[in-house]
Amino acid sequence: MSQKIYALCDYQTLEKFGISLENYIKILSKYNIVYLQYRDKINDLTTQKQNLTFLKQNLNIPIIINDKLELLKYCDGLHLGQEDFTSLESKYRLDRINTLKFVRKKYPNKIIGLSTHNEVEILQANKLDLDYIGLGAYRDTATKDVVNILGSNISYLAKISIHPVGAIGGVKIEDDIANISYNVIGSDLLR
Repeated sequence: MSQKIYALCDYQTLEKFGISLENYIKILSKYNIVYLQYRDKINDLTTQKQNLTFLKQNLNIPIIINDKLELLKYCDGLHLGQEDFTSLESKYRLDRINTLKFVRKKYPNKIIGLSTHNEVEILQANKLDLDYIGLGAYRDTATKDVVNILGSNISYLAKISIHPVGAIGGVKIEDDIANISYNVIGSDLLR
């Protein structure tokens, strides 16, 4: 397997499969994981902080929080969706470039990634000080509503990015996609 894995730890999915964080860590040990993104839409912030602390203490890879700037001090990075980034722009009353500069100044040395779905979003991301982009959806997925399926077009679009690219959305462990730096894998790690 030539692709590196960016593990997507969705707490709700772990609960659905009856997998504890302890068991999830055991599952990860079988793979070449370069990042872990923690996504939690069901627990309160206190529980999320505890879970992030547990993951940081038991894994030797960068932990990235999904969407929640207020949890960034407990992990190594932040991943934003397009809508989340727009919300930050509104909150700080800054354009996208200056919003990211503000976040970088407030949280230096943190990894920052952004989801993209098309050529326009990739070109916009190229103007930003990002560490990587997520690009997708590669194929349909049962864990998220997907409007735009890129399929094999993902390889062409990934070439446009100046940042490393993680393929998102329905990506499987065995997928070897041209011009992709990381396979972002969620539920396929749990099979």
